[in-house]
Amino acid sequence: MQEQLAKTNSHLTSKQKIENSELDLSLAGYDYELPTELIAQNPAVPRDSSRLLVVSSANVDKDDTLQHRIFRDLPEILRPGDLLVMNNTRVIPARLYGEKLTGAEVEVLLLEERQHNCWLALVKPGKRFKHGSKIVFTAKGKTDGEIGRWGENFHPTTPPPHHLLTATVLETDAATGGRLLQFDLPQGVSLLQLLDVFGEVPLPPYITNTEAQSEQYQTVYAQNPGAVAAPTAGLHFTPELLEKLRQQNINQAFVTLHVGVGTFRPVEVENVTTHKMHEEWIEVPPSTVEQIRATKAAGGRIIAVGTTVVRALEGAATTGELQPFCGKTNLFIYPGYQWRVVEGMITNFHLPRSSLLMLVSALIGRQRLLNIYQEAIVSRYRFYSFGDAMLILPEARI
Repeated sequence: MQEQLAKTNSHLTSKQKIENSELDLSLAGYDYELPTELIAQNPAVPRDSSRLLVVSSANVDKDDTLQHRIFRDLPEILRPGDLLVMNNTRVIPARLYGEKLTGAEVEVLLLEERQHNCWLALVKPGKRFKHGSKIVFTAKGKTDGEIGRWGENFHPTTPPPHHLLTATVLETDAATGGRLLQFDLPQGVSLLQLLDVFGEVPLPPYITNTEAQSEQYQTVYAQNPGAVAAPTAGLHFTPELLEKLRQQNINQAFVTLHVGVGTFRPVEVENVTTHKMHEEWIEVPPSTVEQIRATKAAGGRIIAVGTTVVRALEGAATTGELQPFCGKTNLFIYPGYQWRVVEGMITNFHLPRSSLLMLVSALIGRQRLLNIYQEAIVSRYRFYSFGDAMLILPEARI
């Protein structure tokens, strides 16, 4: 398969190169077919027993361009002095189930807090929600019948029982198609404090038959609550592996990007350059900037653990030089992007036609990435959030 991969990239005519360049900027250029049985439904146990496809050279004619390894081999593959940059966001219990006062069932996925206890959310079924509509959520373990009994006697000044939570639809958000929900809470109480009682950690829709516990959808270094999806490249690390990497002088630094709709929203425009990324909140602290500068000065390499870290670091370097940053980014990376910080990356296998696929293509080339995906499919790698990983070494960058 690797020999075939090399042949498909060699000796292209000028016309073929032009066609490939056009496909780099076309949504159709990021399509591939994946057998459904390769969509991982459960995480590897232990985490670092997942497979690791290593891309080690930019020369596709070399026989050892791809290496099939296990994730726990990482300390043997990276070099002493390298720096792994990780996203320490923590997934919040962002999926809530409730009812309208009429009894109609409602599903809500919180995306981000716009103001105190006012959240942007995706609501199903969205078309039924006019401004001023009330949604009532029941604490886990309580009966839905409580909603109906309270709703029958509803008055705007009547507080709900303590095991019920209510929200009012304020307006529609044109950018996402979501709704702004104002949660009715006493002064001094934050919705984040109550999500463990009323919400559950949301899994992606392609995970339909899983035995995974919610903590398995968190990285072992998750610290800052705010994400609605996990930075999945980090799910493969164990505390033992992190310690072994430190012992090998492979250091670790952290950023925060609260994964939201910007990461998982599908690209729907044929010309990918016109796709608008939804903003996501990031923090690149001064300590991480200092570690990156020191690593590069000493000849070490910057390896981003996941696409969210890539977006955070590159988003904090849009002026041309990496600086400490705290705010929002809507950076969209696709082929042709000029890299400023990241030299290599660890990443999972991504959905067709996704902005994540385009980001990875910017590092190693679209057609080459699709060829590598075909190798992974033939080799029965597991795809998506609970799937296996790929390591793109700096030598493999185009």
